[in-house]
This record gives sequence, C-alpha cells and structure tokens, in this order.
Amino acid sequence: MVNLVLAGAKLVGGILGHSEALVADAVESFSDLAGSFIVWRGLKIAALPPDEKHPYGHGKAESIAAALIATVLVLAAIGIAVRSVREIFVPHQPPAPWTLLVLLGVILIKEGLFRFVAREAAETHSPAVKGDAWHHRSDAITSFAAGIGITIAWIGGPAWASADDMAALFAAGIIAVNGWRILMPAVEDLMDAVPDPAVRAEVQRVAESQPGVDNVEKVLIRRSGWQLLVDMHVRVDPEMTVAASHRVAHAVKDAVQAEFPTVREVLIHIEPSRAGSERAQGSDSQPG
Repeated sequence: MVNLVLAGAKLVGGILGHSEALVADAVESFSDLAGSFIVWRGLKIAALPPDEKHPYGHGKAESIAAALIATVLVLAAIGIAVRSVREIFVPHQPPAPWTLLVLLGVILIKEGLFRFVAREAAETHSPAVKGDAWHHRSDAITSFAAGIGITIAWIGGPAWASADDMAALFAAGIIAVNGWRILMPAVEDLMDAVPDPAVRAEVQRVAESQPGVDNVEKVLIRRSGWQLLVDMHVRVDPEMTVAASHRVAHAVKDAVQAEFPTVREVLIHIEPSRAGSERAQGSDSQPG
C-alpha cells in the first residue's frame, strides 16, 4: 500500500511538474509494488509443507521470487535509460521546484521501509525479503539522484533542463546494479551453489564434537529458501552396532539443528572409520 501511494504521487508529480527523473522514480516504485507482491506469493508458497511431489519442501519459491524481482528491476532500468536518453536530446522546460518536496518525503519513507524490511530479512535469512529491502533502498537512492537533477535544472534554467534526464539515467544505472546484485545469489541458490563456506566448517565442527564420531569425511550444504539442507558422511567405529550408530547419527542431527536453526534437514551416511577398520583387520589376521 505504501508503494502504491508513493508511486502514484511521484507519477502525478512528475507529469504535472515536468520532471523526467520523478517519472522514472515512479516507474521504480511501481516495480517495487510488483516486487512486494512477488515476495508475498513466494513466501506463501515457500511456507507450504513438503508433499509427495515436493519431498524437500517448497523453499526454492523464495529464490524464484528473488530472481523475478531482480528481473523486474533490470527491465525497469532499461526502460528508464531508453526514455532518459531520448529526452536528453529533446528541448523541454525544467521541472517545477515543488517536486523536490515530493522527493524529500519519498526518500524519508523509503529509507525507513528499507531499514524495517532489511531487519526482517536478517532475522529470517530470506533472500526474497532481502531483495525486497534493496528494492526500497534503490528507490531512496534514485529519489535522491532525481532531487539533485531537479535542483540543477531548476537553478540553471532551460539550458540545464537535461540535468533532470541525466539524473534519471543515473538512477537507471543504480537500479540495474541492484537488480544484478539480487539476481546472481538467487540463481546460485537455484543451482544449489555452496552457501557460506564458514557455515560448512561450523557444521562439520559440531558434528565431529559428538560422542562416537571419529570424523566427518564430507559435508554438502544447499539452500532451500531461508532454510539449509545438509548431507554428510560420518565415520564411526566399524565394530559399532547398527543401533548404536543410529543413535550417533541422531545425536549429530539434533546437535547441528540445535546450533543452526535454519537447517531443516540433515541426511547422514554412516561409514566405518579407517583407523577402526585397520584395527579390525589387524585383529582378524592374528593367529587364534
């Protein structure tokens, strides 16, 4: 609702105040509106429980939502850039000074929204919510750039009217960069790229600290929305019973999930430790 009101105010102000930068800013706000809707739907789908068709859950919907938001940003940037370049070479009157008041209100509101949504993204580790937060920050930045362009055009008069269009072009570049920054992590998540290597090292440390674990040979982690899925190979004493090794595996899983609340599932493959295997082979070769 905030995005809708701001976008409408900037669009009307840009048209009536003859500000190309403000119109460009309005386009960015409408992309914010679309982005917020995409995030909302992505979170709703991601929250669905696993089912027969999606046994690993629906967390990837968040990454898809983030990728869609990024695509909307990049497309909006291209549209703004094309329009701005065309307007630079077309003589037109400078924007009205009162449009600066509109931009000042927009900057304060959007920066406040960015801080609120970014805090929620940090708490939930949601890539889609993080993308929506940067949508708000990019809007504040483009509004600031538009304000500079309008000020220059207003002070300089008709000879500097194109400064408004230059500001819109700069805003398009900021929007495109932010879109790219959101798009690449989302694509990496969809391709099951390794998350932060430090998380992998900590997961391995927690697993190896459990009684009965000789060492952890392999740890694979992939992201599903804000949650993580972990696969690991745990080495135990080869003479351990199946029941005992099963208890060790459960202890490892519980410890990892207690240390990392974002880990939804831990799949553990039990293997005999090399040292234990060598001991067992040595005892078998001893004469009775």
